[in-house]
Amino acid sequence: MIDLYYWGTPNGHKITIALEEMKLNYQIFPINIQENDQFQPDFLNISPNNKIPAIVDQEGPRGEPISVFESGAILQYLGRKTGLFYPEDEQERVEVEQWLMWQMGNFGPMLGQNHHFSRYAPEKIPYAIERYVNESKRLYAVLNKQLIGQKFVAGEYSIADMAILPWILRHEWQSIQLEDYPYVQEYVERLIARPAIQKALSIQVS
Repeated sequence: MIDLYYWGTPNGHKITIALEEMKLNYQIFPINIQENDQFQPDFLNISPNNKIPAIVDQEGPRGEPISVFESGAILQYLGRKTGLFYPEDEQERVEVEQWLMWQMGNFGPMLGQNHHFSRYAPEKIPYAIERYVNESKRLYAVLNKQLIGQKFVAGEYSIADMAILPWILRHEWQSIQLEDYPYVQEYVERLIARPAIQKALSIQVS
């Protein structure tokens, strides 16, 4: 059994997608980030950076519980655990890891800044909004180019796709028109048709 410490954000959705795709048994422990649950001492013992998601695998690699924080690290751990969606062949694995790190270091953080300055900042700062909207458009163009001639970002469906999709699903928050990126638009349609993804995205916590 895997304990998932979760809230319904793009980073949280990455892990429910993986758990559903890999058919792993899990239970959700809601961490209400709107009420600062992420700063509770018990959660900080699992996720010292006070961010969701985090997991505790009760059946860890040494037969003992293991905790993992950071969504990219969780995806890699689950991929290794199950042997699914994370290739063993080194060349194929590098391709997946490049795009997983692209999401972790660029697509997620830059779109997150876009969300903050466009939607949540108490003062609307035109320079910041323009900066992060433009960077979002650049990153969508990078992804669109990568998807030319292939269905998934690293060739075969992988944990990299699980990481990327939830951020695209908030494209309207980012001043992004998906029709401007037709290969990305087709990619989203392809992914959200998967039953496991539909189930993962339907999970609500309160």
